[in-house]
Amino acid sequence: MGTPVSSEVRRVDTAVPPETTRVDVASARAPRRTWTWLLAALVAVLAAQLVNMLVTNPHFEWDVVATYFRSETVLTGVVMTLFLTAAAMVIGLVLGGALVVCRMSANPVLRLVSSAYIWFFRGTPQLVQLIFWFNIGLLVPDIGLGIPFGPVFVSGAANDLITPMLAAIVGLGLHEAAYQAEIYRAGLLSVDEGQVEAAKALGMTPARMFFKIQLPQAMRFIVPPTTSAVIALAKGTSLVSVIGGAELLFAVQEIYSQTYQTVPLLIVASLWYLIITSVLNVMQFFVEQHYGRGATRGGSTSMIGRFLERRGSVRDLGVERGNES
Repeated sequence: MGTPVSSEVRRVDTAVPPETTRVDVASARAPRRTWTWLLAALVAVLAAQLVNMLVTNPHFEWDVVATYFRSETVLTGVVMTLFLTAAAMVIGLVLGGALVVCRMSANPVLRLVSSAYIWFFRGTPQLVQLIFWFNIGLLVPDIGLGIPFGPVFVSGAANDLITPMLAAIVGLGLHEAAYQAEIYRAGLLSVDEGQVEAAKALGMTPARMFFKIQLPQAMRFIVPPTTSAVIALAKGTSLVSVIGGAELLFAVQEIYSQTYQTVPLLIVASLWYLIITSVLNVMQFFVEQHYGRGATRGGSTSMIGRFLERRGSVRDLGVERGNES
């Protein structure tokens, strides 16, 4: 006799498979987004109201804005703003690199000095630092170059050497270096330690390991906050007007102090700041694209960058559909 088959097995063998639910893809519709449309309508109404106020309110004085937008005084202020941003950022990048090397060094003295510098310059307001450097002559009337506790070879009056422009560059640059050092450190710490250990096992020198292994991978994490720091620095140059630096805000202040057209001149300054930061946003997108090659996640952190990414995605989708048809 054969082996008896249980009733459970027979039930499984004779069971009728359930019918497969068919989905009509052709008649599929996107889910309703009622709240999205309501929010979009509310935003559209508020935007229309804002545009109406900008166009119909005579106090904006758009004719005055158009008159001074490309005036010589304003353009000179724009150039000085760009110069201050570039000069202070160079100091921040170079000094920040030296600070992060000391911060991550095995030498406790270097770590202490770097940590103290970052603690002080991040802990005090930027405006206070600018005013301090502008009035450094009150503490040190004469600035000299020589041997510590020894003879001085060259000296000069601090008030003659520390001009408003030099005080602005030094103050902005030293302040930026503290933040840039932390950006560098965060980027370097993002590199997998296993790759560093593998490079050491292969006998790479510290310099070669840094430039070939650590830095290329860290740049993807360093570039976005660094570009954001440049944008913040470009706007932060407006603080220089307090110490008499001839940048953009100081230029428009000189004009409206004589014409008493405060609002339109401030609009001129705001428009130029928006243009500068928009250009920097576009530059940030392309730099991120360069250093983000091979990355499978994330995207641009800038608004313009995300817009260009969406434009590229839509264009690629159109090409694919064209090829299919």
